[in-house]
Amino acid sequence: MSGLGLGTAAEVAPRPGAAPPGPVVAAPQPRSRQIYLRALARDKLALASALFLALLLLAAVFAPWVAPHDPARGGLMLRNQPPLTEAAGGAFPYVLGTDPLGRDELSRLIYGARISLAVGFASVLLSGTFGVVLGLIAGYYRGAVDDFIMRVVDLQMGFPSLLTALVVLYALGGGVWKVILVLAVTRWMVYARVTRGFVLSQRESVFVEAAQSVGASDRRIIVRHILPNLLSPIMVLATLEVATTILTEASLSFLGLGIQPPDSSWGLMLAEGRGYVTTAWWLVTFPGIAILLTALSLNLLAGWVRAVTDPVTRWQYLRPQGAKAAIDRE
Repeated sequence: MSGLGLGTAAEVAPRPGAAPPGPVVAAPQPRSRQIYLRALARDKLALASALFLALLLLAAVFAPWVAPHDPARGGLMLRNQPPLTEAAGGAFPYVLGTDPLGRDELSRLIYGARISLAVGFASVLLSGTFGVVLGLIAGYYRGAVDDFIMRVVDLQMGFPSLLTALVVLYALGGGVWKVILVLAVTRWMVYARVTRGFVLSQRESVFVEAAQSVGASDRRIIVRHILPNLLSPIMVLATLEVATTILTEASLSFLGLGIQPPDSSWGLMLAEGRGYVTTAWWLVTFPGIAILLTALSLNLLAGWVRAVTDPVTRWQYLRPQGAKAAIDRE
C-alpha cells in the first residue's frame, strides 16, 4: 500500500524545476446568438429572406430619408410615366414610374410599406397577446373555464375571418387603427388553440408537478415554467400570421374597406392601379411583387425558425461544418 501511495504521489507531484501547472480553463462556448446566426448563414433562402425583411423594415422606418421624392407631390404632366423616366432638374429618376396623379411610385411603395408592416405587426401583437393569455388559462385550469373559452373560439371560427372583417369595416368605416383592431379580433383564436394544446401536454409534466409540490403558485408555474417553453411555437405562428394579416389588409384595401386616402398601403395602391392594367402595368405589378416577396420571406423565415427550434431537426443547422463530410466518408 505504501509503495502504491509513493508511486501515485510521484506521478502527481511536479518535477523539480518545472513550472507549476496552471488552472484548467474551459474552452469558450459560442453564445446562443452566434449559434443561431451561424445556423441562419447555412440556410441560403432563410438568410435571403431575413436580409430582405431587414432592408424593408429599415426603408419603412427611415422612409423620409430613403424615399427619393415626396409621395404626395405629383403633377398632371408626369401622370402614368413608365419606369426609369428622367426627372426634371437632374433629380433622382422615377425608377418605378409614376401614378395617374404624377406621384413617384417608388416613394409611395416605401411609405406604403410603413402602413402594411405596421398593420401586420400591430395586429399580430394584439391578437397574439390576447390569444396566448386565454389559451394559457384554458389549458392550465381546464374544466368550465376551458369549455367556455373553447366554445367562444369554436363559435368565432365558424365565421370566415375575411367576411367578418368586411362586415365590421363596412359598418365602422376604414382606417389604420380600425383595420388593426378588426384583424386582431378575427385572428386571436388561432393563438388560443395552439397555446391550449401545448399547455395541456405540459400540464402533466414532471417539472410542473415538482413546482406544485414545493408550493409554487399557479401564476409562477405558468409564467416561469410553461410560458418559456411556449415561445418557440408561438414565434413560428406569429411569423406566419404577419404574412396572413398583410395579405388580408391588402385584400380589404383592394375592396375599398381597408386603408383610406390620404394614407397609402400596398393593397390601396393595387386598388388605385387596377383601372390602368392595360395602359400602366407598373401600377399593379410593383405593389403586387412587394406583397408577394414579403409574404414569401415571412413564410420561409418561419420555416427556418421552426426547424431550428425543433430538437428533432435543429442538429442539421447547429452541427459543425465538417460533420457532414465526416459522416459521408464513414
